[in-house]
Order: sequence, then C-alpha cells, then structure tokens
Amino acid sequence: MFGTRRARFLAVLGMRIALARRLFSTFSVFSAFSAPLLAQSVRAEGRVLKSDSTPVTGARVVLHQVGRALQGPIDSVRTDRRGGFRFAFSPDTSLYLLSARHAGIEYFSPPVHTNPERPDTAIRIVVYDTSSSVPVSLEARHLVLTRPGEDGSRNVLDLLVLRNDGQRTRVAPDSVRPSWSSLLPRGSIGLELGEGDVSPDAVARRGDSLVLMAAIAPGEKQVTVQYLVPAGRDDLELLFAQPVAMVNILAEEKGVAVSGGTLALADSQVLQGRSFRRWTGLVPAGTTLRISLPGRDRTPQWVLAALVAAVALALLGAGWFFLSRQTGLPRPSSSELLDTVAALDARYLGREPETPGDEWRSYQAERARLKAQLATSLAVGSRNP
Repeated sequence: MFGTRRARFLAVLGMRIALARRLFSTFSVFSAFSAPLLAQSVRAEGRVLKSDSTPVTGARVVLHQVGRALQGPIDSVRTDRRGGFRFAFSPDTSLYLLSARHAGIEYFSPPVHTNPERPDTAIRIVVYDTSSSVPVSLEARHLVLTRPGEDGSRNVLDLLVLRNDGQRTRVAPDSVRPSWSSLLPRGSIGLELGEGDVSPDAVARRGDSLVLMAAIAPGEKQVTVQYLVPAGRDDLELLFAQPVAMVNILAEEKGVAVSGGTLALADSQVLQGRSFRRWTGLVPAGTTLRISLPGRDRTPQWVLAALVAAVALALLGAGWFFLSRQTGLPRPSSSELLDTVAALDARYLGREPETPGDEWRSYQAERARLKAQLATSLAVGSRNP
C-alpha cells in the first residue's frame, strides 16, 4: 500500500513539475534581470489548514525545487500547533512549490514568491478529509473528432471536467472499485491519457467505461483521454448517466451530424490550423448522444462492374484484332461486329447521366472503333462477293 501511495505521489509531483517547467520556461527570460535579487535568502511561511480553517498539527510540509539542474524536494518541516511552517532558503532561477500530506493525499501550493523584498509569508495549504461517497459531477465534456486516417479510423480527444463541490476529497472505496467512472462512446477502442490533473496509472478503460482511481479533491479536476473509432463505423453513441452542464462536439470531417440533448450547431473553431464544426448544448441524465459519421467515398459496385466489363471488352477486341493481323486468323464477320455493337448499346445507350464520364467516353470510343471495323468489313465483302 505504501509503495502504491508513493508511486501516485511521485506521479502527481511529476505532473506538477511538468506544469512548473512550462512556467519556468516562460519566466526564464527574466532570469538575467532577477539574478542579483535572487542571490539573497528568502522566507516562505504559512499554515496548513482544513477546509473549515482548523489547523493541522504535525503535518509534514515539503519544499520542492523545479529547475534545470535540480528537481525534487530540498527541505521539509513539521507544522506547529497552529498549523504553521517556515522555510528560509537561497533561491536561484528555479520555481519552488510546497506540499503537505493529509489522510494519504498530497496537496500542493501555488509557486512560492522568491522576491526577498516581498516575502511569501501568508501561504495557505488547504487539506481535506476523505470520503468514498462525496458526489462528483461532470461539469463539462468536450469531444474533438478528427477526419479518418489512411486506415479509415478516427481519433477522438475527450476532455472531461469533474467538479467536487463537497468538503471532502473523493477517494476509491477499495483497490478494485474506482473513485469515479463514466461511459465512453460505444464501439470505440483503446485509451491514452493526455495532459490533465491525474497520473497515468490512475486512469484505465474497462470495456466501454473510463475509470478513475485517483483522489478528487474539492474544486475542479481535468481529465483528458484519447481513443479511436475503428474504420467501418457509421455512428457513435454515448450515453450520459448523469447530467452535464456543457457539452461541445468538434468535428473536422464534413458530413458529420450530431443529435441528443439540446445540442445545436454553433460557430466553427480553428485548432492548430485545422477547421472544426462545433455543436454545443446541455445533455440531461439518461440521454444518448449520437454522432453520425459519413461513409468513405466509394465507387458504387455497379459502376465498378460496368467498368471492368468495358475494359475487358476493349482488351478482348484489341487482342483479337492484334492476333488476326499477326497470325492470319479470320477477322470477325460483319454479323459478329454488329452483335458486339448491339451488346454495348444495350448496356450504355440512354444511360449517360448515370454513367461516370471516363466510362462513357470509353464506351463511345469502343463503339466508334467497332463501327469503323464494321465499315471496313462491309467494304471488303462488297469487293469479294
């Protein structure tokens, strides 16, 4: 159990570090101007409190450094009877975070201010007791559907915004049952975790369900996952077991239709240079959202059959003509040529609007060639009665 908790803590810390790295890269351009200022020692003080402002005595508070050369915990203290803690350190251009552990869950502070002239002395780390039954709602859900790839499959990016309005952190009741779950579109496959507020080992797919084993503290938590719609599917159906305050569907492919709840077509969105149509609205509990997918552009079977027949007929005629000239075989008689022209006319005559242009031109060319051969045959016959 300790190993699992430690692994989860390290995973959460890793995500915080990843976020801090992005902030660090943004603020690092100012390092040349702030270096003389950061050479001095700074203070970081505050309190660890429960949501009702009750101080947490004896909690371990850890100071984390997030820099280019060093990343990880650099100091720790225990809170006093007022829940207070104090750190003094000499910062560089890194970012610094504080964390406090309560009831097996790690809670983090915002980045610590490192300006010696304005010390960060009012830091509050709020921690919560845990519960496996506190309600967690689905505040919003955003699905982004791409156009089909070369294999016909489509990617779906699914962003879920969870909200815990209680005063306790929602935790899983045991190691098997999740802390929260939601349905995924029926028939979709695979699952990859994107950027969000949970660690990769806390999210899994069980059949058509997304299960979350991570703790859900009061407030909002974002979960981003990706999965595939396999080739050959003509629709997606997603049942909402609980109401959702806001649903957005973005589809890159033309011909997609969305229905369910109060969803209606809204303005288009451009993401990374790609245009998406957007549907937005509310989805009541028990409602099934349906996304109709256009079929891939395919030539009708009858057109393919007719095209194959026309090509075969043309090749047969050309081959017969070639062999008759090379080997001295008898050429087709006038009646045989008339029968061939009649067969072509029976297949194509009067069907130009429903025949592809290339196939219609092939028919006309073959008919003209056969008529020319028929005229030659008749002329030869007239000279040799």
